[in-house]
Amino acid sequence: MASMERKHEVCSPFNPRRSTLRKTSAEIVSEARQLLRVQSTQRPLTPRDGHRQLFGKSSVRADGDNRPPSTFSLHAQNFDAPDSRPGSGTRLSPLDYKPTFPYPCDAEDPFKAFPKPPADPLELKRGLARARARILRAGSLTTLPPVERYPDVKERSNPDPGPAKRLPSTDHTKVRSSAYKPGPRRSSSESRIMQPGVDSGLRPTVCRAGWRTELMNRDNTPSTEDDAASLVWNKAIAPVLQQLETAAAGNSEASVDHLCDLCDSLHGTLTQVDMLGRRCKRRSRILRTLFRLIDLNSAQLNLHIAKLCLALYVSGNNLLNICKLIFQISRSESNDVFFQNNSIIDLLLGVLSNEDVSSSGEALLYCVGTLKFLSGNSAILRLLLEKNCIGVAQKLIHKLHPVKETHFTITGHILVQLTATLRNLADHPDSRPLFVSFSILSELCQVLRYHCKDQDICTNISRIYSKLSSYTECRIALAQTPGCYQLFLELLSKHRQKQDLVVRLLFTLGNLTAKSNEARQQLFQCEGCMGKLLQLYTSYQRRDASPHTSSQKSDPSPSRPLAAPMSVQEDDDVLVKLVRVLANMCIHLAVGPALATNTACIELLMETLELRSVEESEELLVNVAATINNLSFYQEEISVIRHSQLTIAKLMLKLVLSYSMDAMLEATRVYGNLSQSKDVRDFIMQNKVHRFVVALLDSKSPEMCFSACGVLTNLALDPPNRVSLSLEGASAKLVDCLRDLGPGDWQLAGQACQALWNMIGGGSEQLLDPQERESLLEILSAYLEEEEALKWIEDEDLRDFHRAYWELEFLPVAQKLKKTLQAPDLTT
Repeated sequence: MASMERKHEVCSPFNPRRSTLRKTSAEIVSEARQLLRVQSTQRPLTPRDGHRQLFGKSSVRADGDNRPPSTFSLHAQNFDAPDSRPGSGTRLSPLDYKPTFPYPCDAEDPFKAFPKPPADPLELKRGLARARARILRAGSLTTLPPVERYPDVKERSNPDPGPAKRLPSTDHTKVRSSAYKPGPRRSSSESRIMQPGVDSGLRPTVCRAGWRTELMNRDNTPSTEDDAASLVWNKAIAPVLQQLETAAAGNSEASVDHLCDLCDSLHGTLTQVDMLGRRCKRRSRILRTLFRLIDLNSAQLNLHIAKLCLALYVSGNNLLNICKLIFQISRSESNDVFFQNNSIIDLLLGVLSNEDVSSSGEALLYCVGTLKFLSGNSAILRLLLEKNCIGVAQKLIHKLHPVKETHFTITGHILVQLTATLRNLADHPDSRPLFVSFSILSELCQVLRYHCKDQDICTNISRIYSKLSSYTECRIALAQTPGCYQLFLELLSKHRQKQDLVVRLLFTLGNLTAKSNEARQQLFQCEGCMGKLLQLYTSYQRRDASPHTSSQKSDPSPSRPLAAPMSVQEDDDVLVKLVRVLANMCIHLAVGPALATNTACIELLMETLELRSVEESEELLVNVAATINNLSFYQEEISVIRHSQLTIAKLMLKLVLSYSMDAMLEATRVYGNLSQSKDVRDFIMQNKVHRFVVALLDSKSPEMCFSACGVLTNLALDPPNRVSLSLEGASAKLVDCLRDLGPGDWQLAGQACQALWNMIGGGSEQLLDPQERESLLEILSAYLEEEEALKWIEDEDLRDFHRAYWELEFLPVAQKLKKTLQAPDLTT
């Protein structure tokens, strides 16, 4: 009777983690998840562009497609020197146009409409509040010189002076004033008598409270404040400018280092006297001098010049040319050292924060292009993080969206540079918390939606996701972005011919589904998910390619346009990442059965096994085998795996017989599941596969030995197979495996005991020689003592972990096996 019971126990295959203890539903789910394995793969590497260009060789932007150049020449003549006259001193001819006055006037005599001067000029001396200036007795001009209008500096907390107006004058001296406001009367502080050849005395300066007009005394004696400013100019600024002008004219042999020191000295002086920005009265002369120095063609000096120009708040064409100048310097890696100990990076970030794409779009482009180059330098990369480059990038992204159609092209060019910069920043570990805190990953999803047709932008963002999704905090932030899975599927469908984009999006989806059961379900439930993935699979299957075809091939499939030829390695890289997504998705207990019944999916996997060889596509075949192993867990009646298991078993032969240990391991796992079928067990024995399985026990690899024990457990269900396995030395190798690896892996120890239990037929057969039996009893006696089994583990938490596996996986089957070996019919 006991013998019959033992035979009945052997008649069913042993599954890993089986226990005589009754399990809860939570334990059963946990068991299922651990049997299904998440696949991992290498992250696609971002190629390093050997030449620093706005758009690399892989860019889809054509040279003639409004693409800004990376190479250009800049000279002093390219810059505008505002408020300056030609160096020769030649007077320019007056412009032939009629001025427009802010109020109606007589067409015949425009000056009749102006207020009349006071009858008594001495009223000015008496300090009358409403006195008016005398009209100059000199000859009148046929044209009116413009009043200087200060540019909009609202981002620097200065009020807008309003639109510029033109005032009548009879002198060639330019009148500089704050915004003109028409009115019936003007106070004495708003008007001065203008004498021929004498400065009017109206000079605009900026104080901390806002715009004001500095007045000169009537006898042309400067005020105390103006006197101090003039003193600083004459003593500190003018001498430096004189030396720089001499060098620019070629009349000096000063070294570059000396000229750089002069620029630094000038910058420091202007900072001390609060004359940076647009406060400096003689700003035009400073700029003219700096622009002329550019022709000396020194990268180090030009960077100092650019820093000073940006500090003086150049705008318009000058801002663009300065950004181009910095960009030009940054194109050479040898110049990176000049940026490390220089505040130029702060000024560039300030430009990105304050300038608008509608007025300074091209300047922003070259500014971000510079940061892209510099972020490739590890030392400068850390500086960019410290200076809040990621925060500035977020602000710029907000500024660029939504974008007007008229600025869409330049916005796209800027985003190419910005996303490439962010990709470089993502390489630094300290950047990850910043990407999360500034919600950059979600912001980039919005960029993808706006620019889904721009392959350059999409590729750069896919590189960012590919890098950051490997880390938990970034992966969680991306997974919480609404609609990201559907967006990725649409991009895969739209750009399926662009391999570098496709492979990175698939890698990102593989990362998202690797650890999150919710992500697996959300991806599967996206509209058209399996259709898009399988269409992509079909495109890269290479049905018409011979095993060792190189890059030259054509694909007649309508789902893949004949763009650029793909290499075998590139095709395989896409399929490796795609199959990994499928393997991870089917871990979900609701998604797995649906995939197991998807005929198109299973046929594509089997076709890959048939078309590829381990020599050319090792990682791909390993991932395919792992996916089939996961799908074989679901043994529903309508499972395609179940109905094709014999065909799959034949395809696994090439993996078992290969040189690759990874391929053999995955094939052994598949055999462990499929060998529950009598047909598959017969196939294994007929094709001598059991010999390879027994040999794997010598690998001393816990994973390899565990998988081999599973196959032997199932093969030993059939009595005829036990003799064959015993002749191959399976029993002795199982005992050695239990002794050597058991204390470190109690799940493996339990599986080895179950294989031995089936080998001896549950005690009905004596296939162990006396020496093997005694050795096995000695091992079991030691391992069944808890203190002896766990004595080598010192860490208490680790001890609890091993104790749980020891009690659940090893103890029940080991006790049963020991009791059977001690039975009288086996000891005699």
